Amino acid sequence: MTIKITRNPNPRPVPTGDFGFGSIFTPHMFIMEYKNGAWGSPEIKPYGPFTLDPAVKVLHYGQEIFEGMKAYRNPEDGSVHMFRPDKNIRRFTLSSERMCMPTVDEDLFLEALDTLIDLDREWVPCSPSALYIRPTMMGTQVGLGVKASTDYIFFIIIGPVGSYFSGGITPLRLRAEERYVRSAPGGVGYAKTGGNYAAALLPIQQAQADGFDQIIWLDAKEKKTVEEMGAMNIAFVYEDRIITAPTGDTILNGVTRDSVGVLLKDMGYNWQEVHPPIAEICEDAHSGKLKEVFACGTAAVVTPVGVIHYQGADHQIADGAEGPITRKLRETLTGIHTGCSELHPEWIHKVPARGNG
Repeated sequence: MTIKITRNPNPRPVPTGDFGFGSIFTPHMFIMEYKNGAWGSPEIKPYGPFTLDPAVKVLHYGQEIFEGMKAYRNPEDGSVHMFRPDKNIRRFTLSSERMCMPTVDEDLFLEALDTLIDLDREWVPCSPSALYIRPTMMGTQVGLGVKASTDYIFFIIIGPVGSYFSGGITPLRLRAEERYVRSAPGGVGYAKTGGNYAAALLPIQQAQADGFDQIIWLDAKEKKTVEEMGAMNIAFVYEDRIITAPTGDTILNGVTRDSVGVLLKDMGYNWQEVHPPIAEICEDAHSGKLKEVFACGTAAVVTPVGVIHYQGADHQIADGAEGPITRKLRETLTGIHTGCSELHPEWIHKVPARGNG
């Protein structure tokens, strides 16, 4: 299927300096509409707002999914690469199925990404910054009543980003959330849908008001085992093993999480997927058994954790600084992202330069 391109007649210049996160977007966006049981013609058009009826389904019942991806610039030849886009595309499909939405042809999805990024190629910054990619689908049928929408809009917006956390790469202070839960068995925790994130806003806001960077989600039933962080996965480093919660219907199967597991096994570490007991984690932090803790996700890549707060007390991880395994993982992943590393070339998708930009 051919993607129609309508160029922005007045594109604004590429910004310089600190990009922040998620507030700057390129001059173009991809859009495709679903009506009468089929997808319409795909189009890239000037970035701009949608006009939505106040009664569209997404505004009332939250029928919406999205993805988070990144593209990187190679510092040597200027080429642009996406990191494991097939994983994100597949997860988008799983999310759409869970939220009773139509799926997008995965080959067309990748072609849309390639074409849009190539058109706005000059907006892809050099490391440590990156181009953030946000594919989204929402139900747009007009009418109230709790049922799946018949109409949808699938769109992609992109923009340069800096560090996800305002403090950059500094050890995080986390609070284990003992009241609220992110998801429960049988729910939509494994789907990347907006409601999961909306439900997290209050506990994260409360934690940040108390001086913490983020929260740790515990299991919904007993609140005894670690599941993930506010918006990313989390892992715990011991002398003889590195553990993280197994994926399932309550935990998002992170692309960075999967990549970290593969890299750690490559390095000879014992990567285990178990349910980490929060009380034991804190005890091991005090005894020195717990050597490092790190968070991992597309937005933050690999970020150290310095303190975990649980049951009214701070539990410092080792000396509170970034550990060697966390640092090595981040540096290794960054090298792969930009195409500077020879490790796992199958993870890198080079965006074709077609002269669209």
